[in-house]
Amino acid sequence: MIDAKPYPLSYGWDHKTAVWRGSPCYAKKPPFHPEQSYPEYIMEATGDEPNPAYDGVRECLRLLGLDRERYGTSEWDPLKGIVKRGDKVVVKPNFVLSRHSRGGDLFSIITHPSVLRAVIDYVYKALEGEGSIIIADAPQMDCNFQELMKATQLAGIQELYSRKFSFQVEIRDLRDFWLDLQPGDTAAYSTRRFPLPGDPMGSVLIDLSKQSAFHGKDNWKSFYGADYTRQETIAHHQGEVQQYVVSKTALDADVFISVPKLKVHKKVGVTLNAKGLVGIVTNKNCLVHYTLGTPEKGGDQFPPNLLLGREEFLVKSQRLLYDALLSKRDPFLDKVYHVIARAYKKILQPARWGVSPDKRILDAGNWYGNDSAWRMVVDLMRIILFADREGRICKAPQRRIFSFVDGIIGGENDGPLSPDAVASGVVVAGANLLAVDIVGTMLMGLHFSKLKWITYLLESRLFGICSERDIEVVSSVPDLSEILETGAGLMRFRPHPGWKGHLDT
Repeated sequence: MIDAKPYPLSYGWDHKTAVWRGSPCYAKKPPFHPEQSYPEYIMEATGDEPNPAYDGVRECLRLLGLDRERYGTSEWDPLKGIVKRGDKVVVKPNFVLSRHSRGGDLFSIITHPSVLRAVIDYVYKALEGEGSIIIADAPQMDCNFQELMKATQLAGIQELYSRKFSFQVEIRDLRDFWLDLQPGDTAAYSTRRFPLPGDPMGSVLIDLSKQSAFHGKDNWKSFYGADYTRQETIAHHQGEVQQYVVSKTALDADVFISVPKLKVHKKVGVTLNAKGLVGIVTNKNCLVHYTLGTPEKGGDQFPPNLLLGREEFLVKSQRLLYDALLSKRDPFLDKVYHVIARAYKKILQPARWGVSPDKRILDAGNWYGNDSAWRMVVDLMRIILFADREGRICKAPQRRIFSFVDGIIGGENDGPLSPDAVASGVVVAGANLLAVDIVGTMLMGLHFSKLKWITYLLESRLFGICSERDIEVVSSVPDLSEILETGAGLMRFRPHPGWKGHLDT
């Protein structure tokens, strides 16, 4: 079991974080070749269009000083200290959705395949042709994975590696079901749920018990997860039982490479690496998203003193209907809920008997006072570093970890699912997930000290750092090398409305 002392990571340079800034656009043609043939490049073919993501990944590896002696030669192998011959490497993108709900840029939401292509090239070189590369994620339940694969064109990368090296780059959807939402649906009905094979290696139940950030929370009867069945969420989080159902593919990795997006988040402030780890959880309903009620009643669903009496009645009524009808996953009860929801829209909403949109957007803990979701993030950070293949929490890191943040196009405002695109043109990289997330938050012009999960992880020193002063930022842009000291050269991302005036001030 982990005690209170800090544990060193595997690398002597693990606190160093690289930031590249360049053109804010993506290559569009699969398999996303670089525009030029670098000395260490493992392919012959190059692209006929700019590929800033490839340049950004490569430059970050150079800035970090990896395999410094051989840089500029065909032998340069920057990931060789992280990836070893024959390793199983899991590349974890952010593939939360397959479309933007408002018709915006999908790649303000998800990791772009040109970033993954660059990462895969350097991983394959370090593997020396032996081992495995698995792209794996558990997107949101309403993500159409076939649509996602068409949008990302990842098959082009798979075909390239199969043809060139007879090497199979696997892609795994870790979910065990998906929700086929249709126009006019007023809820996630049981008849829209279709089974999926899930993680081919299965899942592991991990109980953090007293090591969980939820331990000691006495309002667990009001916990709410990712789905309507609250009792399932509560069963995983009460007293000394603090459980997560995690992908065996992720836990079995020798190397775990996180490739998240640079975007804001409605429940925990920003996405980046930490919140992106939700994608290693195969049962999302074991994740506590918020607690019913307002702070004065022990919850964090809405800010205090926000709702009028009739608005609070409507919100409570909706949750009671979820519990009584939708949580049963019964087609008949689904129809009952549908009739009630349609009647509400036709009768009460036109009469302005509802919750205003500016208040409704804060529902489900979508504001800075959410005291639940950040604890889940802390627990997942602990798991990815210290949980072994069988789900036991150990004292030493159990896998080598690295991160590349796709910030070529970022996401602001209504993140993480419907953000506005930001042409930010950055890639951030490093071996310390917490250090990378702190730098990423700063780059967005947001205050990491306002994020409870970051302050908790700094105080616990689980990632070997106790303040931003322990992080060295390296960049070819002078202002970016000094962002933690001066704050110069930062962007100004708009936070989610529930975090406006808190995270950006």
